[in-house]
Amino acid sequence: MPNEKILVVDDEEAIREVVSTLLEAQGYHCVPCVNGRAGLEAFRKDTYDLVMSDIVMPEMDGMKLLSELRRADPDVPVIMVTAMHDISIALEAIRAGAYDYILKPFEKDQLYLSVRRALEHRRLVMENQAYQSDLEQLVAQRTQQLSVALQDLEQSYDYTLEALGGALDAKDAETEGHCQRVTAFTITIAKGMNVDRALMRQIARGAFLHDIGKMGIPDHILRKPGPLTPEEREIMRRHCEIGYSVLARIPFLREAAEIVLAHQEFFDGTGYPRGLRGEQIPLGARIFAVADTLDAMISDRPYRKALPIAAARDEIERYSGTQFDPRVVQVFLSKPDHLWLGLHQNPSETFMLAELERV
Repeated sequence: MPNEKILVVDDEEAIREVVSTLLEAQGYHCVPCVNGRAGLEAFRKDTYDLVMSDIVMPEMDGMKLLSELRRADPDVPVIMVTAMHDISIALEAIRAGAYDYILKPFEKDQLYLSVRRALEHRRLVMENQAYQSDLEQLVAQRTQQLSVALQDLEQSYDYTLEALGGALDAKDAETEGHCQRVTAFTITIAKGMNVDRALMRQIARGAFLHDIGKMGIPDHILRKPGPLTPEEREIMRRHCEIGYSVLARIPFLREAAEIVLAHQEFFDGTGYPRGLRGEQIPLGARIFAVADTLDAMISDRPYRKALPIAAARDEIERYSGTQFDPRVVQVFLSKPDHLWLGLHQNPSETFMLAELERV
């Protein structure tokens, strides 16, 4: 049996009683009101599935009540019940949002049919809203799950990259920790240049993996204590292309691979392997060039002790516009010495590939 609640608004007591009696016999719960104002007050205090209203009433007529009901609850159906046989008024009521329009006197079957159709319409609207709400919650839930999965995947990627870096350190022990330090420097400069976060992630990975191609360089060349011969130098230069060929086949490292390929290019076009100049060189590679020189100069090497950071600043400023991008140099020079020295000692505090998007 139906148990929907219906608000019956009519200034004629006989009509209120007849409508309420007929509908309650069908199992509906009816609440009668003497005019539009009383009906609106009742509607605001409770929840109704349907409103039946006369049009001509004292204090607040049915059209005004309809307007107020539409503002209060756009989904509740309203049936106008009136003795006014005027098609223009009927059309006005429908345009204003009434679900149906019944003329007095009416047949009870007509009343039942109109009420059933209005309530079925409401049920469909409510079911659709519930479906939409459930769907939105499901989408939000799935989106959250996907986000967590992507974060886990990002973390897995970074573990893999760190393992590759560890393998490179083991092969070239003289520069142990260089990958982490130069990545920390690169990220810091990139932040100072307001680099987009997505690009920042690729730049960080490119910086960290810049020397991965050295895995393909023979040990007797890589670890040679003295100067390299021209032939050996040519072999050493191949590490850019070797690194690129390895990383370019990995989808999430394709952009980083471009940085690896270009990390020995000079701003004036005298670098290698392609002789790129200016903005032909990927931004990440231009930033890396400054970071790499900084780390090389302020780190101990087998053939010399670390140089003071002032010497590194002078060197980088001297080669601005030739080896280095002047914009990158300007950002580097704007940062205080203690920042670079702190990162040199504790690069892990800034080296956080998977965390970059949350910075």
